[in-house]
Amino acid sequence: MTTIKILPHAEYCPQGATLNVTPGTSICEALLENHINIEHACDMSCACTTCHVIVREGFKSLNEMEETEEDLLDRAWGLEPNSRLSCQAIVAQQDLVVEIPKYSINHAKENH
Repeated sequence: MTTIKILPHAEYCPQGATLNVTPGTSICEALLENHINIEHACDMSCACTTCHVIVREGFKSLNEMEETEEDLLDRAWGLEPNSRLSCQAIVAQQDLVVEIPKYSINHAKENH
């Protein structure tokens, strides 16, 4: 199992969280399975940026980013060099520290 430490986020995870995740799971799936209801307006099909996260530790252990994800990330709010779309970032065996940005480009929240 891989540990993902989620940094506190006022809306989604006010206290922060520590998740135990099976390698091969996307960060988005791990969050949702643990009741951290991050936005994912495109239902994890790599068509939006609402599930954008910043990987503070363990970034290099994730799968390589594909061109579609790179192109979409250019539109994400608060983009940083270690940003990923959580629906595309697949957990390996190295522990991660993940931050959910304060905002997304979504103007209306989805009811997922």
